[in-house]
Amino acid sequence: MKLAMAQMSMSEDIKLNELKTLKICHQAQNLDLLFFPEIQLSPFFPQYEKKDVEQYVTKKDAEIITLLKQVAKRNHLYISPNMYIEDNGERFDRSLFISPEGKLVGEASMVHIYQTEKFYEKDYYTPSKDGFHVFETPFGKIGIVICFDRHMPESIRACALQGADLVIVPTANCKAEPMEMFEWEMRVQAMQNSVFIAMCNRVGTEGDMEFAGESLVVDPYGKVIYKADDREKLIEVDIDLSIAAKKKKEIPWLELRREEFYGRQ
Repeated sequence: MKLAMAQMSMSEDIKLNELKTLKICHQAQNLDLLFFPEIQLSPFFPQYEKKDVEQYVTKKDAEIITLLKQVAKRNHLYISPNMYIEDNGERFDRSLFISPEGKLVGEASMVHIYQTEKFYEKDYYTPSKDGFHVFETPFGKIGIVICFDRHMPESIRACALQGADLVIVPTANCKAEPMEMFEWEMRVQAMQNSVFIAMCNRVGTEGDMEFAGESLVVDPYGKVIYKADDREKLIEVDIDLSIAAKKKKEIPWLELRREEFYGRQ
């Protein structure tokens, strides 16, 4: 499959971010799946405590979602945007999964909500109510793990146990964080779970945060097959998801798990 990641910067103006998103989608020709960084339509407001972020909220019936469905159908590709979405009065850090038929086939919200300096996420995000999701495609099964969730090994493991061949990770990593460690984290989890992992990051400076880019794709053996720099770009990578199935047969780690010993101690 032809995987694309939009390593992009965001402005304070949500309309400008929507236009940039649509422009990238229109550029996505002869691709199979395009996904974006975390909360791509807004600046990274969680770096501030208890800020009024009403202007950054996307409603479930927003025009931008309709337009993304249309371009997914026109370009015949899957699109997975990540937005700050309001649903039944609650607000979520949520990825959508839009099919080449222009249908919203599913959603995945952040499960584990972090709270520390520069990441005041509990001030804004409601935790997922239905956990991790994996979506069927003609290329293989694709799971979604959002930003901080990837630090919990159960997150990518939960997708792998649902049969995922690829896990996509929209994120917001800054240069002050241990980016080398984050790379190894993805490599080890890809190897342990026999899945491809693709992580798409923001770039640019917002407030006191400088986002690192370094979006990457890792194969099921833990090898980095693509790593970006810190500049804005549309990344395209060819991957063969059948390699994940091959790895699962070679080393059936998931089948050898002893779940009776994994309960809470």
